[in-house]
Amino acid sequence: MSATVEALLRRDRVVVAAALAVVTALAWAYILWLAANMDMGGMDMEGWRMIPAGIGIMAPAASPWSAMELALVFAMWAVMMVGMMLPSTAPMILLYARVGREAASAGKPLAPTGWFAAGYLAVWIGFAIVATATQLVLERAALLTPTMQGASGLLGGVVLIVAGLYQWTPFKESCLTHCRSPLHFIQRHGGFRRDAHGSFTIGTKHGGYCVGCCWALMALLFVGGVMNVLWIAGLSALVLIEKVLAVGRGLSRIAGLGMGMAGLGLIAGAL
Repeated sequence: MSATVEALLRRDRVVVAAALAVVTALAWAYILWLAANMDMGGMDMEGWRMIPAGIGIMAPAASPWSAMELALVFAMWAVMMVGMMLPSTAPMILLYARVGREAASAGKPLAPTGWFAAGYLAVWIGFAIVATATQLVLERAALLTPTMQGASGLLGGVVLIVAGLYQWTPFKESCLTHCRSPLHFIQRHGGFRRDAHGSFTIGTKHGGYCVGCCWALMALLFVGGVMNVLWIAGLSALVLIEKVLAVGRGLSRIAGLGMGMAGLGLIAGAL
């Protein structure tokens, strides 16, 4: 019997890990597709802005956003958050799936793991709404280039300094601690849930801590470029290291120092 249970656990881990990998790969494929479309090969974009549709759509810079553009920018941010954040929460989701299978084998099934993952991603999709609104404001203030990169060295420097300082705050430390300790997080928030609503809710709580941990890093996309693939990949790697590796907290603070120094350099160059 124990051999059968172990076989089922291994199968479930493989299935869940494969699902996470596929969703992440699809998200990154979409990001790369959009980014390739944003590369205009040195074309003069003055007076225009790119719309992230992946098919070369542009709009006059002075024109208001249409409903279609708003939806496309939101989709870009939502998919980007999935691609950037899902790998770092994989340990939590895999733990949830393992415990769920063990509970089912004992005749006390939990809600499907998908409800937990959906709650987590729902919070980041909510963050995508805020990011979309922020991009609209920055674009209206001419603080973004036509290809969605920061156009103000002064603003970029301030954002870098704020993000660097945030890496050292107790609030960042608290949120990161919750993200780095899956089992402790689950136990502290009422344990594993048997109902879909409870599982979804605890997923949103985990997502909330994750946003608290990473929002300042996500703001840096407005500095290096919302569609700058190397910038996106670098921030994704930093988030993953912070949450998963033992050296994550130390590297997080070192990165904060680097952000602060880079921000001072940008401000000095802008004055």
